[in-house]
Amino acid sequence: MDDNQIIELYFARNEQAIKETDAKYGKLCFSVANRILENNEDSEECVNDTYLNAWNKIPPTRPNHFSAFLCKITRLISLKKLEFSSALKRTSAVIVSFEELEGVLQDQKISPATDAEDLGKLISAFLRREKEDARNIFLRKYFFCDSVSEIAERYRLNENTVKSMLFRTRNRLREYLRKEGVEV
Repeated sequence: MDDNQIIELYFARNEQAIKETDAKYGKLCFSVANRILENNEDSEECVNDTYLNAWNKIPPTRPNHFSAFLCKITRLISLKKLEFSSALKRTSAVIVSFEELEGVLQDQKISPATDAEDLGKLISAFLRREKEDARNIFLRKYFFCDSVSEIAERYRLNENTVKSMLFRTRNRLREYLRKEGVEV
């Protein structure tokens, strides 16, 4: 079943929408959650919460990219669960990913006029301007929390190349945000 058909099931309030979503995107959502939480039970719970959240948002929302919509929900729910569970239990992959971005996105240095939504729009605009490979690697690392070795394997690159690309992309993002008036 394609995404539009699944979304139509949500609009019709047909519970089959959840089953179809799970069949098509369950593994992807679980992977996103499990990279953050590293706990199968918690990850399964987050996936189920994702389906409930999607059920509550559709309608009125009609996502253009259903998989990205689901991944975003799963990621946010997983990060909230991680924060709730305890800062000491955070996975090293998530900590490293967030620490790498601290130099670019330090909360205390963001000007008061820039809220999280505006910052998100700026980052999205920046990523749309990037070459596809740099954009994909950046998203795999900082959105999906893939390790450098997993990214290297996925894109058939060596790990040093991936690290270098991430470093250069972070620097370009920092410069882009400065030009847009965000203090970094």
